[in-house]
Amino acid sequence: MYNYLDFEKPVQDLELKILELKKLAENGEAVDVADEITRLEKRSRDALRELYKALTPWQKVQVARHSDRPHCVDYIKGLFSDFTPLAGDRNFGEDQAIVGGFARFRGEPIAIIGQEKGSDTTSRLKHNFGSVRPEGYRKAVRLMELADRFKIPLLTLVDTAGAYPGVGAEERGQAEAIARSTSACLGLKVPSISVVIGEGGSGGAIAIATANRVYMLEHAIYSVISPEGAASILWRDTTRSKDAATNMKITAQDLLELKIIDAIIPEPMGGAQRAPETVIAATGDLIAKTMKEFYGANTDFREQRREKYLAMGRSL
Repeated sequence: MYNYLDFEKPVQDLELKILELKKLAENGEAVDVADEITRLEKRSRDALRELYKALTPWQKVQVARHSDRPHCVDYIKGLFSDFTPLAGDRNFGEDQAIVGGFARFRGEPIAIIGQEKGSDTTSRLKHNFGSVRPEGYRKAVRLMELADRFKIPLLTLVDTAGAYPGVGAEERGQAEAIARSTSACLGLKVPSISVVIGEGGSGGAIAIATANRVYMLEHAIYSVISPEGAASILWRDTTRSKDAATNMKITAQDLLELKIIDAIIPEPMGGAQRAPETVIAATGDLIAKTMKEFYGANTDFREQRREKYLAMGRSL
């Protein structure tokens, strides 16, 4: 059963009616309803198109957080072969909010680091809802260093509400781990690509997203703080999250205009959650195109990355 968002209620009513008519037809409890089903399906598609053509920033936040969107493990399964996961930071322990390892992408070796939220209760608990602890970022640094040593390009998949804020994480040096991971991203000699596939929240995202190319899915978000957190700080009122989302410029369209990201990956009508295979394939095509550009370029990728981030804000 598809999980509908609050603003998708008009579409939900139509699609539930379609399902009801189809069941009646299958059970032989209704006269020919094919024409009515066709009419309702057209109305449903039109309603969905109209909704997603004019999403507000707050609605995009809801879409980015949708539980049915493809997750990091889905992209790894759909795009890469011979994936070999690596675990542990060789210091404290294993953090499964970060999934990482080495694989082949269309025949070429690639290093992958991604944040995994989980898709059901069991996997969400296992992956800590994508909230990474210090050992997760230290694992990411270890993987970056291995990629650099063996001259393997890096891909990161970003999907987190933010780094884990618990006492234990702070005791183990959360801020230092995030800073070192960000520094490791900047210091890579190999090319790097980052794709925000859902939420890109605060330093928890930046720690693995400081790449030569940063892409976002059409309905993903990328922000320094969650809209709820911003509303709580600015107005002491979390009910004003919609206002915060609008004013923070957190959508892919806003960030492309501000030159924070490099391109937007289109999503199917109704969002990535309605056609995961389509959006995963589109992401793979853009990664392949970018890797081809990297392989053909005689570029100092570390210097290019440095210039990219120093230039942000100069033209504003």
